[in-house]
Amino acid sequence: MPNSVKGRYELHDVYTALALLSRIPLPIDHDRAGERSSQAVWAYPIAGLIIGIIVSVIASIWSWFGLPVGLVAAVVLTAQIILTGAMHEDGLADSADGLWGGWNREKRLEIMKDSHIGTYGVLALGLSLIVRWVALTTLIEAGWMWCAVIAAAVLSRVPMTILMNKLQFARAGGLARSVGHPDRQAVATAIVIGLAVTTLITGWMIIPIFIFVGLATIKAMWIAQTKIGGQTGDILGATQQLAEITILGVLASIAV
Repeated sequence: MPNSVKGRYELHDVYTALALLSRIPLPIDHDRAGERSSQAVWAYPIAGLIIGIIVSVIASIWSWFGLPVGLVAAVVLTAQIILTGAMHEDGLADSADGLWGGWNREKRLEIMKDSHIGTYGVLALGLSLIVRWVALTTLIEAGWMWCAVIAAAVLSRVPMTILMNKLQFARAGGLARSVGHPDRQAVATAIVIGLAVTTLITGWMIIPIFIFVGLATIKAMWIAQTKIGGQTGDILGATQQLAEITILGVLASIAV
């Protein structure tokens, strides 16, 4: 049975989290990863930290070569998408299509499972990229690129763990069910790590970030519960995107 809690925290959990949330090639024990899939959520913010550092290094190299600020922001987004396999963006698009394109729970879930993208999905992706690009451009101009990219990468992966713990599975199969329900201790650890790292990076700015990300998480939970009766892998991906947009937006508002 998956989701063993033998040994609350293991180094392999970081590999498990990275294997699920990125396309970074890792020497992973797939059997152990399957057993620890839900317990490993405590390492989601650590996976975000690694992704954020890699993206920041790549963007800094291009910036050092004199790339304009707007294009550096585009490099950040491109690197994130490549490293994560666009899984969160895919979740956002599918969720937008299903939640607003279907007229009942069954139809919404059917649309979300369809690999084709519709109008709502295209608009959601477009708006997400535009808002993140504008915010990143502002933050890079202010000299806050590393701070913003890493803080957003770390903390945006915490709300997913909360939804995984609080909401039931909306469908019988899928990625969310294969991962399972994490226990409260694993989620609490993810929250503590995410807030601690973000606080070290952003200082007092964690206060408005915490407030607005908290509100965004509550709203995502309410929408998912109201429209499909729980969470799916797509909902989790959409929640990550919503949290990332919120964090970048708060930081950009402070930076101007």
